Amino acid sequence: MEEQDSNMSYSLNKEVKSTAGAALRKLFRFMKEERRSLFIAFFVMLVNAGITMLTPWFIGYIIDHFIMQKQYGPLLQYTGMLLGLYVVWAGTEYLQAKLMGGVGQRMLYALRNEVFNKLQQLPVAFFNQNRSGDLISRINNDTDTVNQFFSQSLMRFMDNIFSMVGVAVFVLSINWKLGAASLVPAVFILLFVLVIGPWVKKKNAISLKANGNLSADIQEGLHNFKTIIAFNRRDYFRKKFATANEENYKTAITAGIANNLFTPVFGFFSNIAQLIVLTLGIYFILEGSFTLGLLISFISYVQLFYQPLRELAALWASFQTAMAAWDRIAVILSLQSNLPVVGHTASSPVNKNIVMAFKEVAFQYPDGKEVLHPINFEMERGKTYALVGPTGGGKSTTAALIARLYDPTEGKVLLNGRDIRSYTTEERTNEIGFILQEPFLFTGTLKDNIVYGNPELYGLTDEQLLKAITEAGLGDLLQRFDAGLHTPLGAGGAVSLGQKQLIAFIRAVLRAPKIMILDEATANIDTITEKLLDGILKKLPAATTLIVIAHRLNTIENADEIFFVNDGAIVPAGTLEHAMDLLLNQKLAS
Repeated sequence: MEEQDSNMSYSLNKEVKSTAGAALRKLFRFMKEERRSLFIAFFVMLVNAGITMLTPWFIGYIIDHFIMQKQYGPLLQYTGMLLGLYVVWAGTEYLQAKLMGGVGQRMLYALRNEVFNKLQQLPVAFFNQNRSGDLISRINNDTDTVNQFFSQSLMRFMDNIFSMVGVAVFVLSINWKLGAASLVPAVFILLFVLVIGPWVKKKNAISLKANGNLSADIQEGLHNFKTIIAFNRRDYFRKKFATANEENYKTAITAGIANNLFTPVFGFFSNIAQLIVLTLGIYFILEGSFTLGLLISFISYVQLFYQPLRELAALWASFQTAMAAWDRIAVILSLQSNLPVVGHTASSPVNKNIVMAFKEVAFQYPDGKEVLHPINFEMERGKTYALVGPTGGGKSTTAALIARLYDPTEGKVLLNGRDIRSYTTEERTNEIGFILQEPFLFTGTLKDNIVYGNPELYGLTDEQLLKAITEAGLGDLLQRFDAGLHTPLGAGGAVSLGQKQLIAFIRAVLRAPKIMILDEATANIDTITEKLLDGILKKLPAATTLIVIAHRLNTIENADEIFFVNDGAIVPAGTLEHAMDLLLNQKLAS
């Protein structure tokens, strides 16, 4: 038997740790179209950093050569030049913010597209294992956290680094002894960052996870609010929300403490550095090897060196938060579908009457028991098959394998004699239609929903689409909606569950698939409408194979063959009476 990786775990709760370098390299690929803007921003940053480094020396020069010498004429000229430098500096600050703001927003756009497109490629198993609220939090909140750092903090981060390096070079070139002494506290700051950084990132990751859980609980409570009211379970969801909110609060407090830990430590060592410069500087002046102007310049340089460090404390916390958010995004981007398309290889001659076949197929869900034992059966083209059996017996799982929502853990599913895995998604969905008990409709109009996924209907006028609906025998169903094709759905309008099933029915029939799967598709429809649907199904092409999962006897009484599905096995049941006997015996045995 062929082993397949359908048991892949898609849980996003696993911890992912990426190094800062690796994360930044992956993130910068979202900026590959921004090279020109980044180059300009980098040049502007160099100009800004150069002015920042030049002004303290300029002030010291003015003090020693003009103020101390009482040369007031040149003093005004140099003061005007200094004012000009400040104006240019302000312009470069604005230009940096403008350039990086645009880059950041475009990066956010690309990143969200990447995450959402990846989600679209993942199989049903992924969504079964993760809560939609947490996914929403990752797409919205976590991507925005990453963007905040890149659009607002990254350039400041780099600007500060450049300024600090430049200042270090200046102070060491002016007086290496005083310069080296003033930089000693920075070594202790670096060691502190290296030691405490991973802990800060971990606390931010925990906080982001708690925020995602809170979003998931909010989404779950709002989505199921009708059920909550009907069963009067407001108290339960209040307590559940309160627990998640409290956890989010506690983790946010811890993350906030961790993020703010840098600021007082950086400030303390900055004050120590200024004290060192002031003490040694006065000593050198008394020795006659230093001037007052140079001391003032040195104090300014130390402020320029350690003031960015204070800002870097906040920026570093922002960076750790962004990296924690990136880890939550990266775990999604690293996932691969466990439903790859495999190459088609020629096999033994194909019986063209057989549309679907299971060959030694077994299946189990991740971390669950085996739902289907190795089973074999075939379905002929143009026949109607009914799957009956107790709840949890494996009927819907069998239908999901036919539609390739999952791959079997063992064996093969053949569609038209070919391994179903060799069909592309487009090819497979053209062959197979699926109507669920609780169909999903998109926000928009009825027309938007019935043409979805059907390229042949795209671009048709209302008149042309109505003609296609009438020719398919679906005109009576459309008349059930007062606004016809323009009936609003979702946020713009409300329809009953039965009406939703009618829309899903219209959508599926218009696709004219070779195989139509109805999984309790008439459970919420009245008997009269069900007969109408039965008549429409009889008008489908003779080659269409129907697979019906239902509990109503009248739904399956016209089936050509009935399979009894229970306890991992599929047994031909023969007649309807025989299937009912099997169901009765199973209930008595349980």
